[in-house]
Amino acid sequence: MSGQYALELAGAELWLLADKAIYYPAYRTLMIADAHFGKAAAYRKLGQPVPHGTTQSNLLRLDALLKAYACDHLVFLGDFLHSPGARATATLEALDEWRGRHRGLHVTLIRGNHDVNAGDPPGSLAFEVVSEPLLLGPFALQHEPVPHPTRPVLAGHVHPVYRLHGFGRQSLRLPCFYVTERVSLLPAFGVFTGGMEITPEADSQIYIVGDGAIGRAR
Repeated sequence: MSGQYALELAGAELWLLADKAIYYPAYRTLMIADAHFGKAAAYRKLGQPVPHGTTQSNLLRLDALLKAYACDHLVFLGDFLHSPGARATATLEALDEWRGRHRGLHVTLIRGNHDVNAGDPPGSLAFEVVSEPLLLGPFALQHEPVPHPTRPVLAGHVHPVYRLHGFGRQSLRLPCFYVTERVSLLPAFGVFTGGMEITPEADSQIYIVGDGAIGRAR
């Protein structure tokens, strides 16, 4: 296992990254799904004892990816902000500071279900905000994992995880990429998002991520 996995899909080369993103080298594009910025802040407003620092952690990971891969375009496959309660002052200030470090980067948000509720990102972030699908190369980029009539789909929304079984009753749930011919799923980028366990179907491929590495599940 290593930090990236080169995958050929629909005649295109995609790099699945251990930090839960896809890099599309032909278009110098980084794709991320389900960041859910401000989710922890929204829960704290409800009196829930959730950790601080998740926004900064996510942004530092994003900085590292943008430094490691030659990137002209960043695409969020939906659910950028978690909810209206995610618009805490500290969260928005951290996002503004991050954007200030990457002013030359073209950033597109494909609206997801949480974005509809939370509202579009502040104008100061200078995002292009679109409805799905966004067509790129042979792919339809979407939030919802529903088939496109003519193109293979790369989508988010589900937060896929895969259960590895060990000795006896031991098991471990890890984020994964779930790849099929028609619809493929990215793991949630956010660190405070949960996940839905995937049951593999025929002709599907699962690539699990953990400890800075990625590898195909057997």
